Amino acid sequence: MANEKVLKPEEEALGSAMSKTELFFEENSSKVVYALAALLVIAAAAFGYKKLVSEPRADKASAMIAEAQYRFESATPDYELALYGDENGAGFDEVAATYGSTPAGNLAMHYAGICALHLGDLDKAQMYLSKFKAVKGIPGAVINAQNYGLQGDIAVDKGDYRKAVKFFDKAVAAADNNYTAPLYLRKAALALIASGDKAAARKYLERITNDYPASSDAREVEKLLGAAE
Repeated sequence: MANEKVLKPEEEALGSAMSKTELFFEENSSKVVYALAALLVIAAAAFGYKKLVSEPRADKASAMIAEAQYRFESATPDYELALYGDENGAGFDEVAATYGSTPAGNLAMHYAGICALHLGDLDKAQMYLSKFKAVKGIPGAVINAQNYGLQGDIAVDKGDYRKAVKFFDKAVAAADNNYTAPLYLRKAALALIASGDKAAARKYLERITNDYPASSDAREVEKLLGAAE
């Protein structure tokens, strides 16, 4: 990352594993008819807000993020341009700041964190990633897991292995599948090895073998168990 340092073998292994309203209404009236009337007014207001404010903002955010995504996903990505944008298009930072409450603005927080990581700014990356709000659905679960995993990677880079393990645990829980879960279990094990807690590391490695035997990470467990002796 930003500062060069001599890494232990287990830290190098960990580094290489890195490559992502409710509207409350308090009833004051004692008469049911007034309460029902108030609820109807609120429902109408909420519908109007969605149609006149929320949905147009979401559409603007989706259009705004397109250029940043193109720059991020190109064959030769320009992470600084994707993050900050220029006169030809907004960057993830601007989308997140302007439309952070929309789905696209929320996703821009995640992308901005990845860009900052590539640029070597761990603190800024952590700031963006921590503001991302978990999303629903299977594709969303993978992004949620990546977000927690990246925050774990940052904690590792800062030498805070215990904090890293907590983030990797969240990543495993966010997307319990045969690809991401064993990946983050392995990262947690490597962080624990780096911290000196080899007994705890072995438990994580054994979970990979027992729960995800068909995963690619399971093939690495035997070698890593040697480091956890």
